[in-house]
Amino acid sequence: MADVRPFRAVRPQVEIASKLASFPYDVISSEEARNIASENELSFLHITKPEIDLDPSVNLYDEKVYNKASENMKSFLEKGWLIKDETHNYYLYRQIMGSHSQTGIVACASADDYENDIIKKHELTRKDKEEDRLKHILSLNANTGPVFLTYISRKKIDDFIFSFTENNLPLYDFKTEDGISHTFWSVSDRKGVEFIRESFREIDVIYVADGHHRSASAVRARALYREKNPSHNGNEEYNFFLSVIFPHDQMNIIDYNRVVKDLNGLDKIRFMKAVEKSFEISKISCADPEHCKPPEKHFWTMYIDGEFFSLKAREEILNSQDPLELLDVTLLQKNLLDPVLGIKDPRTDKRIDFIGGIRGIKELKKIIDSGNFSVAFAFFPVSIKELIAIADSGKIMPPKSTWFEPKLRSGLAVHSLI
Repeated sequence: MADVRPFRAVRPQVEIASKLASFPYDVISSEEARNIASENELSFLHITKPEIDLDPSVNLYDEKVYNKASENMKSFLEKGWLIKDETHNYYLYRQIMGSHSQTGIVACASADDYENDIIKKHELTRKDKEEDRLKHILSLNANTGPVFLTYISRKKIDDFIFSFTENNLPLYDFKTEDGISHTFWSVSDRKGVEFIRESFREIDVIYVADGHHRSASAVRARALYREKNPSHNGNEEYNFFLSVIFPHDQMNIIDYNRVVKDLNGLDKIRFMKAVEKSFEISKISCADPEHCKPPEKHFWTMYIDGEFFSLKAREEILNSQDPLELLDVTLLQKNLLDPVLGIKDPRTDKRIDFIGGIRGIKELKKIIDSGNFSVAFAFFPVSIKELIAIADSGKIMPPKSTWFEPKLRSGLAVHSLI
């Protein structure tokens, strides 16, 4: 039984929402954020990436950064750019990217559900990143970036969302510079609020799709708030964290690719022979690199020395019933990246980098052609069924296995913890 609650969102004034909403903090660099926000004082990046308002020499984890976040948040509130709703509401958030549309419920998920594995995880977190988001939460007493959750779709919830969005005017409706449409509604009537609350009480499991660091840090923050509150009763706002919850059949997962700096001391001929032990290799040619994407699961596209190759897993490495072992990311790691290229731990090895599929195969080609990296591997996307199967089994995906698009914009709803 999932405990998903309404909340009093801190959100932008209608006329500035499109200028305030920003990319998530973790998908752009500080330099990119500086460029984006340099001529936009309304950008929520001033709160989620406050280092952009400090000298570039300041360490990202310096206390000055978190203090600046707090200062900027207070300024946004004082200027009336952000306002707090008077009632506890749910919100609906629709995004349209090309032909893909997804509509999620903006709500507060439960830290207890997270700890009790009603909210299931599929990735490990890095302590430095978790610590960063924890300090950010504590400096603002708020969750500023939503956790991306998913659940097995239910027709009655789908029907409610369709009816509500068809018959009610949105609070916000705008298109961002990347061509993605964002539409945002408030569900404030008692009947609608009760329907959503009760509907999620019938759901046994919710899954973290994206935002493992945000959810883990929010649960750690709850423990600290609880320790300081002698009157703790479990219903305080700090017991819940900001999320947007989508039905599983609206999830859009794209590839998350790899580039490696060198061939681990091998020349190209010896490298290709080593790869052939586990993969069938065939050269491919395409006028447009985007046409060189892997056609299906257990295929990869490799780019090396100005040429594209298709890799197909040999049958002998597909002899497992474990969904984790059959994940394409696992297969490449165990049969190529580790034994051939010597990358034992992709979480810490500095010789490997990860490129979101939104940048396309052209980006992989560009990186390799620059001479800074030697070989690239493009993947067929992980399916939502694979993600759910692995989470249900209690296992953990390799790092950087999934890339969700479109990304949720930050700033449209903030959850105040006190």
